[in-house]
Amino acid sequence: MTIEASKAEAGAGRVRLGMVGGGQGAFIGAVHRIAARIDDQFDLVAGALSSDPARALASAAELGLDPERSYAGYAEMAEAEARRPDGIEAVAIVTPNHMHAPVAKAFLAAGIHVICDKPMTLSVDEAEDLVGKVEGSGRLFILTHNYTGYPMIRQARDMVASGELGEIRLVQVEYAQDWLSEPLERSGSKQAEWRTDPARSGAGGAIGDIGTHAYNLACFVAGMEAEELLAQLTAFVPGRALDDDVQILLRYPGGARGMLWASQVAVGNENALRLRIYGTRAGLEWAQEEPNRLWFTRLGQPRQLLTRGGAGAGPAAARVTRIPGGHPEGYLEGFATIYAEAARAIRAARAGEETPPEVTYPTVRDGLAGMRFIAAAVASSQAGNRWTPIG
Repeated sequence: MTIEASKAEAGAGRVRLGMVGGGQGAFIGAVHRIAARIDDQFDLVAGALSSDPARALASAAELGLDPERSYAGYAEMAEAEARRPDGIEAVAIVTPNHMHAPVAKAFLAAGIHVICDKPMTLSVDEAEDLVGKVEGSGRLFILTHNYTGYPMIRQARDMVASGELGEIRLVQVEYAQDWLSEPLERSGSKQAEWRTDPARSGAGGAIGDIGTHAYNLACFVAGMEAEELLAQLTAFVPGRALDDDVQILLRYPGGARGMLWASQVAVGNENALRLRIYGTRAGLEWAQEEPNRLWFTRLGQPRQLLTRGGAGAGPAAARVTRIPGGHPEGYLEGFATIYAEAARAIRAARAGEETPPEVTYPTVRDGLAGMRFIAAAVASSQAGNRWTPIG
């Protein structure tokens, strides 16, 4: 997917996009807006950008939205946009976790496709209900596990699926940060406040915020979900209500084993998401902070460095590569891949066609798997670190 090709796709008609949440001071809302525009396939035309009507209107003005399409609430927005002949075709939900499910249900009921941040809901029951709503609506649901959009992650997934690694034995993934090493939630940090609040974040802290990303990435590349886990969830910062460090053992189908570590108190780590997968014939290693590089080692041979846009990159990586090798693509471009895939699927639905088979994005079923993972990890930890089935 070169830049030229993506612009040609946009010529088929940009997708009219709305947004719930993501107003002034919200990091992830800006990320979604940039990602939606990188490939020139979306127009942001409406929003309920804050639960505070004044802030919502001010945020809309900053983004150049028509004041008449700046809404005080998501329910009003869903109803009004569904009535308009030029109403939104999809909504991006970038609120704190506790609002994901009610907002998604309102827009699905209005016949509008949903692009939702993770984790999908607050509970497994809520996730199962949402799966039913999505599958009964005929609308698309795209979950923004953005790390699956990196070209070299697509390459790794293809290499595993084609059998280049042989039978998978080990799946190791970690996601380490240090930004919550101190009690920022008590210092006025909006981002820290809701992420450490069970009412808004759910039963998990670090496990929901970044652990689900790590688990989803491992499943995406390995091509399988774990069957059971043994988890230890810890809140190291005194008085913190939710975990800030997660250590998990995983058992996969066929005898493969795995480990997952997610931490927001690992001093010296900024955004260290790393994945290692080892099979009977070869192994792969990838780090998000160097996303254009994938290390591949065949048994008994020297390590080989594969690079995005380089000689070793295959068609799975090339399909979502925008610029020539040597020009770094990073976080925003990986996020944009999810939006580009969403646009392809939405345009197919617009034309009454099936989504093209090569289009790949996390779905509502991936969201349910993530919630089952969180629930199993919490249950295992609370039971004294016992092996617990997932699902």
